[in-house]
Amino acid sequence: MSERRRVVPRVGARVGLAAGVLAAGLLVAPVPAAAAAGPTNLPVAQYTLSANYHQYDTVNAALVSVLGTAAVHTVMDNANHDRTALPSSFSVPGLSGGFRFDSGDNSDCTNYPQGITTSRDAVGTANSGNYDGHQLVLVSWYTRDSCGGGQERSRITLVDWDATYPNKYRKVLLVEPTGTAATPDFRDIPIHAGGVSWYGHYLYVADTGRGMRVFDMRKILRTSTGGTSDQIGRQSSTVYYAHNYAYVLPQIGTITSNTTSGTNLAWSTISLDRVSASIVMAEYTCQSCTGYPNRAPRAVRFPFASGATTFAASTTASQALQLPWYNLNGVASHNGRWWFNSSGQRQLYYWTPAAGATTYPWVSAGESISYWEDATNPDLLWTLQEGVGNRNVFAVGQASYDG
Repeated sequence: MSERRRVVPRVGARVGLAAGVLAAGLLVAPVPAAAAAGPTNLPVAQYTLSANYHQYDTVNAALVSVLGTAAVHTVMDNANHDRTALPSSFSVPGLSGGFRFDSGDNSDCTNYPQGITTSRDAVGTANSGNYDGHQLVLVSWYTRDSCGGGQERSRITLVDWDATYPNKYRKVLLVEPTGTAATPDFRDIPIHAGGVSWYGHYLYVADTGRGMRVFDMRKILRTSTGGTSDQIGRQSSTVYYAHNYAYVLPQIGTITSNTTSGTNLAWSTISLDRVSASIVMAEYTCQSCTGYPNRAPRAVRFPFASGATTFAASTTASQALQLPWYNLNGVASHNGRWWFNSSGQRQLYYWTPAAGATTYPWVSAGESISYWEDATNPDLLWTLQEGVGNRNVFAVGQASYDG
């Protein structure tokens, strides 16, 4: 689209400040307080990545030949869910806009939204941040086999955020290619998908114990919506099912995390820093809990190859931090500034090496954070809540949370 568009209040959007702390994690006026301590530096040489973007080339080429691809604009032309307004009771300082998923997704106890990124991450501010003609918010989810059950697969939703288009979204299943060139196949990816970053054409999804899985947004595949909801993959030479999803996004490669620190990184959440062309990650850890590491968390920055939206075959961290905060579900960094969201503490921490740390009250069940650059309007922080029945996806002015 040739005309410039910006984020303004649309369906579910309101601007203003709240007046007090409300139920369900809703906030009032920002009351920043100095944090007890800030992050400290760790040796960057201890943290490296190994990248393979061609892990599935042979099988993916065969899948494309059989199924054909669907461009992002085609997926959005066929979007089949309506996003809805934020509830009138929802208010946070600096609120710029947002939405909820439809009633089925908002109340679904088998699927949980986790990571968030946008087309502004993918392409920057040019052409209002449109990717393939659409200004989009992308959310990653994990799926349980039942309410309270184990993780069995993961997906993304592409959500339209452009006043020119309908308020629609579409779900796309994430899959791992299997089989051979002669009999290509795919299977579910049962990861937490706690963070996601879109850079250029590549989608990076956090894989907690491993690093990141990489997908190419130009290689969305068309599948048959026939069959039963439990069927996945190749049924015949021309028929592929995907739990009734019409589109799947196959993994193209893997970014593997390595460390000499003695404790492997837990890739709980990630986000993109376009200024330094890097991905930052943070760990969810506890002071006393089960099921998660009981230690101080870390945040690490890994730079992309110079002038590229990919990592080099081997990458050493450019920044590594020991953090004083726990239960971290979200991280963002931009131009030397950092934000950390603690779902357990309902707090948002802001930190710069020069100014130190500031703490803000924050929402309940808060998840990942994505920085939204804007050439003509104030920059934003996009984030979301995962709680069943309370899945608000919203943007706040970053200036309200910068110390």
